[in-house]
Amino acid sequence: MRTATRLDFRTYQIEAKKTDRIPEDRHKTKVIPLLGLAGEVGTLLAEYKKFLRDGDAHELFPSQVAEELGDILWYVANVATKFNLDLDRIAHDNLEKARSLFGGSARSAPQFFDDGLTEAEQLPRVFTVEFTKGESKLSPSVRVIIHDKVFGAELTDNAYEDDGYRFHDVFHLGYAACLGWSPVTRKLLDRKRRHNKKTDEVQDGGRAQVIEEGIAALVHAYASKHKDLQGVQELSLSLLRTIRSMVGHLEVSARTPAEWQRAILEGYAVWRQLREHEAGKVHVDLQHRRLTFEAPAKAKRRAKPLVGIPKRPRTRYQRVG
Repeated sequence: MRTATRLDFRTYQIEAKKTDRIPEDRHKTKVIPLLGLAGEVGTLLAEYKKFLRDGDAHELFPSQVAEELGDILWYVANVATKFNLDLDRIAHDNLEKARSLFGGSARSAPQFFDDGLTEAEQLPRVFTVEFTKGESKLSPSVRVIIHDKVFGAELTDNAYEDDGYRFHDVFHLGYAACLGWSPVTRKLLDRKRRHNKKTDEVQDGGRAQVIEEGIAALVHAYASKHKDLQGVQELSLSLLRTIRSMVGHLEVSARTPAEWQRAILEGYAVWRQLREHEAGKVHVDLQHRRLTFEAPAKAKRRAKPLVGIPKRPRTRYQRVG
């Protein structure tokens, strides 16, 4: 009776190579295992088709699945070998990626990138930003107010159509709340880390701000093709990878794709409400990594005088006697 042996991926790859009968031809040595991998996946799908058709009558289904998965694993190992890759390393990196994307609510460390600094150089842990209608008559505009102070000029969409980009500062607030990072918000609040010239230049400087603005524009273009992320629970991996590559040299590279996803989705949840109400308050909570919206108070309507109903003339009553 054969005794089961526990294998790691590296050992399996080495042992699988010993059974390789694919010719060492530079044109065939890589394409054959790739075609074999596709073929085995097709066979697995065919078995599942039989199961859907025959149900419990297809008694061999579990064993057939196991066999096809084994064949797929062999071809995966063979492809890795042909491309001089370590299957054990591939499995490890893939698991790390899956954890970073779908590992639940785990947070990366540190929570804040400015711990231990003076208040003047820290992003406020809790603050509120108010968005109000601007006064521009040419196109819809918005003003940003913090602590009763208007920041910068009125913002418009800078577009031919009303696409709500004038409210895009809420995206930066989402990055600040959920990632503890936003060079644009630091500049807006005058909270740059000037005690360290290199940090001020690299992490809080112009290039970092441009990158953040670029991310906001990139995500907005993506969102415009996906119903402004209404009802969206997951972003595409390609989008998250692009963002990660853009911030590769910055401190925020410590944040996981899952954290970026949450920051973007929370930002858009508030953005949609801002656009609907055309104004409102945004509460930023870095402690709990949360962004919330408060709708503007409804203006009290003045009672309008009735129009079209003539007033009754006053009459002088005379005493009759």
